Amino acid sequence: MQWYVVHTFSSHENRIKETIEKSIIGTELEGSIGQILVPTQKTYMIRDGKKIETEKKIFNSYIIVEAEMEPKVYAFIKSISGVTNFLGYGKKPIPLDEKEVNRLLGINNRDDSTTQFDFMPGDMVKIIAGAFTDFEGIVDKVDQSSGRISVNVSVFGRITPVEVNGEQVERKK
Repeated sequence: MQWYVVHTFSSHENRIKETIEKSIIGTELEGSIGQILVPTQKTYMIRDGKKIETEKKIFNSYIIVEAEMEPKVYAFIKSISGVTNFLGYGKKPIPLDEKEVNRLLGINNRDDSTTQFDFMPGDMVKIIAGAFTDFEGIVDKVDQSSGRISVNVSVFGRITPVEVNGEQVERKK
């Protein structure tokens, strides 16, 4: 099976995921369709002085489907109300490469011997020292040579890039 990107109507991602999962139960397509993902990430907002955790869709109007792309599977997914098309050329969906799939699934190659610290772009981190102590954000850039990390944090409701030393952050659990 390979992973494919399906374009949907805006805000229909979860409904389409559920429709596919429920519709294939007990049919011949059950073995041809694997996991279905609506990629999300946890974000934190400050409301009324309290930190609120929410989930935000990474790719609005897209879902990721693991499938054996047969004509039956293609026709089934395309026929679902709210699905506009697959990513690809014309009627030929193009599968995602393994590196991109691993990134979406959170399986990253962190075994580089050149890294001084264990952060990659997209990681959720908490700043534990400096002017932005206790702020949480997402790693944007990692500069191994200078030992600096650029983290996008929310300050007064706006995403602000903050540059800190690698020792000033810890991975968010």
